[in-house]
Amino acid sequence: MTIGNTINLNDYNLTLDEFLKLQEKKQHIKKEWLSPDEVSKEYGFSKSTLAKNRMANKGIKYSKVGKYIKYKRTDIESFLNCNVIEVEGA
Repeated sequence: MTIGNTINLNDYNLTLDEFLKLQEKKQHIKKEWLSPDEVSKEYGFSKSTLAKNRMANKGIKYSKVGKYIKYKRTDIESFLNCNVIEVEGA
């Protein structure tokens, strides 16, 4: 039975250690699709740069469904990998 934010572990047949391990695994799972705000927080692109790039039809590929804009994590990683600058002596 769940009341507010309280979970009765007996309802799920979990020990506290098992529950904590599941929570830890859940935190390490990365979302596949990110909002501009999430991209900004995770990768350091400013939201305004992302918006300007969308308007100029350049930068990271994105999807738009209705008013929602989403970036696929693999597209972000691909964009970063394609824009590596080689430095002499490195």
